[in-house]
Amino acid sequence: MNKEIKFIDLFAGIGGFHIALSSLGGKAVFASEWDKDAALVYENNFSLKPEGDITKISEKSIPDHDVLCAGFPCQAFSISGKQLGFEDSRGTLFFDVARIAKEKQPKVMFLENVKNLARHDGGKTLAVIKKTLDEIGYDVFDEVLDASKYGVPQSRKRIYIVCFRKDLNVKEFSFPEEENLKKHVMDILLPESETAKYEIHRNDVTINQNVKEKFSNSPLRIGTVNKGGQGERIYSPLGTAITLSAYGGGAGAKTGLYRVNGKIRRLAPRECARLDGFPETFKIAERDTIAYKQFGNSVVVDVLVKIMKNALEKEEVVACL
Repeated sequence: MNKEIKFIDLFAGIGGFHIALSSLGGKAVFASEWDKDAALVYENNFSLKPEGDITKISEKSIPDHDVLCAGFPCQAFSISGKQLGFEDSRGTLFFDVARIAKEKQPKVMFLENVKNLARHDGGKTLAVIKKTLDEIGYDVFDEVLDASKYGVPQSRKRIYIVCFRKDLNVKEFSFPEEENLKKHVMDILLPESETAKYEIHRNDVTINQNVKEKFSNSPLRIGTVNKGGQGERIYSPLGTAITLSAYGGGAGAKTGLYRVNGKIRRLAPRECARLDGFPETFKIAERDTIAYKQFGNSVVVDVLVKIMKNALEKEEVVACL
């Protein structure tokens, strides 16, 4: 690439996109995040204060940039007509991505969302998004990827959308190839001396003696707490982690429960950071409850890096950066 890649970070959260693109030579010139706790963590780590509510920010005031990143929330669209395009996306937060892209015309866009976006409202929501992006001048490629298929010991399926401005003439794009899992939950754990506060001590724990603990490329459930509802399932550290969540209750709320050295506990926030690909130097929110929510909402940095490399190293893209 011939120069530093300037990017903007919309619905920035705590900065997963920022870490990924910065590692490839990118420089953030603008960020937006309405959640004050997430914005504070972002600023503490990157010395860039995100602007607030993107719906109140004029697209004309956004700095010029090469790449737009957005982990926008999934919302229902009001399908008013048969066009299913730009007009139909008004009133949703995706529209703010679209209006900024229409005005600023970045060369490439990287978007991420929950896997359910692919079939939300019978596929109509994704159809609106793709038609809108086409209308404002982009070739669009999308795929649902599971982080555990890309070297990350977390089962986390997300839809990734990569967009190239049409004048770049990118007609083919390949998402990264799956790779063998080399790490499991046991490889991201903190020393036992740092995790006592996350242990649970209850008399309604049931361990399934019929489950043989062995290395697994998916979550390996070995027991339950209480009735075994969500947040009440116990897993082996020889498997992958379940999907980190921003919501949910139970003894293992947001992280799941794991039996580590005979003790049953939740994951610590630093362990969640590792599962999402955040570096050891990343400054985590001081309150655990906030940190859990933030990592549950985050993107997986490692997967993004692989997708971004595939996109930014294409000849058509390199030639214009």
